[in-house]
Amino acid sequence: MDVVNTLGRRKKSIARIYLSKGKGNVTVNGRDYKEYFPTFALQYRINQAFKLTETEGQYDVKANLTGGGITGQAEAFRLAVSRALVEINADNKPALKAEGLMTRDPRMVERKKPGQKKARKKFQFSKR
Repeated sequence: MDVVNTLGRRKKSIARIYLSKGKGNVTVNGRDYKEYFPTFALQYRINQAFKLTETEGQYDVKANLTGGGITGQAEAFRLAVSRALVEINADNKPALKAEGLMTRDPRMVERKKPGQKKARKKFQFSKR
């Protein structure tokens, strides 16, 4: 195994992951992941796939994240890492699938409609 390259998406975010054997270094857009994702909840999402497969500290990850917000990027990263771990070892798939990490979340922002204030919100109605 040299380098495994996978892709993950969530909303408008795209994560391109390069996973290789290493000591557990996670680099996101040239920065450490703890610097890029400052909150504990986001850092938990980043490490979730490694914890479930018991592979923490065994792989180095280089990630290129584009588009969307920080939460969407974290979830796109998680999906890409899950796909990479399954590509390396197919035995990881049942554990990841049970937690829902192998599923691409299909929810997207609903478009704004003409004649309305937002996607669902209407303009204020006046009887007179």
